[in-house]
Amino acid sequence: MTSWTLSRDRLAQPYFLSIADQIAEALSVGELMAGQQLPPQRQLAFKLGVSVPTVSRAYEELSRRGITAGETGRGTFIRNTNANADAVSPYVPERQSGLIDLSILKPVGDAIHLDRMKSTLSALATDLPPSAVLGSRPSAMFARHRSVAVEWLRLCGLQTQEKNIHLTNGGTPALTVAFLTACQPGSAIATEATGLHIMLPLASYLGLKVHGIPIDDNGIISDALESACQQNKIRALFMMPNALGPTALVMSEKRRIEIVAIAQKYDLVIIEDDALGPLVLDRPTPFQSLAPERTIYITSFTKPIMPGLRTGYLIAPERLLPAVENRQLVTNWTATPLIAEIAARWIESGVCLELLEWQRAALSVRHKVVSKALDGVPFQSHPQALHIWIPLNKKISEDELVAHARKQGVAVARGAAFAVSDWQPAVRISVGSVSEEELKRGIGVIHNLMHSEPEPVLFGL
Repeated sequence: MTSWTLSRDRLAQPYFLSIADQIAEALSVGELMAGQQLPPQRQLAFKLGVSVPTVSRAYEELSRRGITAGETGRGTFIRNTNANADAVSPYVPERQSGLIDLSILKPVGDAIHLDRMKSTLSALATDLPPSAVLGSRPSAMFARHRSVAVEWLRLCGLQTQEKNIHLTNGGTPALTVAFLTACQPGSAIATEATGLHIMLPLASYLGLKVHGIPIDDNGIISDALESACQQNKIRALFMMPNALGPTALVMSEKRRIEIVAIAQKYDLVIIEDDALGPLVLDRPTPFQSLAPERTIYITSFTKPIMPGLRTGYLIAPERLLPAVENRQLVTNWTATPLIAEIAARWIESGVCLELLEWQRAALSVRHKVVSKALDGVPFQSHPQALHIWIPLNKKISEDELVAHARKQGVAVARGAAFAVSDWQPAVRISVGSVSEEELKRGIGVIHNLMHSEPEPVLFGL
């Protein structure tokens, strides 16, 4: 059994969440490790001066987050390192016939996307650059692509030079390079308390400790970030400030300036994930423009343009370029030249801009469908977000809603999948992954569940 103990002085209402949060925090900073046993519920309740049901709810909460596992006759154990490092993905892994899958984050797709791709592939068949299939030196292959990227990045609010741009195979490979560049194994990285669902697994595999920072409707809370920096040796800060995160928030410029000041004070590397890119209108100034000397900026084409266009850009300050280049080489070697060529041609010809504007219009229609179908149900979103976020009340639990929806043929992403160090029951619902009619039916199921009395889910009847 672990010798680590909770602090009674740090308990706050509601107590069960406070207990769960302390245990999750201890795990994230290495005070608890995989395989360690938590105290028996009755023993912990006596020590903290709370009821046994309160501790029981705390342990249930940890189990929902994927942090603990109970073993009959033995007790409750930490399941893995870095909290829910191996937690189940928020989306359904395989498309199932008849299922309205609102769990996976995708842009709206239609015939226009297939038509543009077919046309481009046909053109490439007669006008294929040799480097797209024969090249192997990244510096030589992508000179033109970097030049084209400068123009696209201007639409994202960036003024950058070609030498600072690295091509990647999309957002996740870029994140791996960025994390490896910003942090040494064993160091700590801060991020939104409710944020990227692969944050904990990726950090765990790279040997990094994660500190979840509380958020409000405007993103990471500045005072909470500074407090975390004062108490811990945090090396980097990862954020999704432009409607990409599960709560679909867009951080204000004022908050960004506050966070930049903290990053400068504590010498943090900022990693800015802007996967939606120029899809989001009225964008505040990117962190890369506010603090170019310390910001690694990432954007890609899979979410604003097309899922199959798996390429993107990583922009790094000059002092980090050698590290970026080395880590790109050892993890990916290079971006896929053929896909990068398609993206470059689409930027040059205007196809990317055409599909971007098409996506905005399609999302506008989808969000109107959602607003009408969810009449009376509070939710969070953004006009250009690919999803909505529904906080749940005490009437129905997250597990109940997900299970009941699935039984009625609708899959949604559970909010616990996005918990880094804090979590309130919620579900994330994609607005672009299915047809408009399926979206309407799926949202109707959620609306009815939110207004009905919860019942046990009796599968197999």
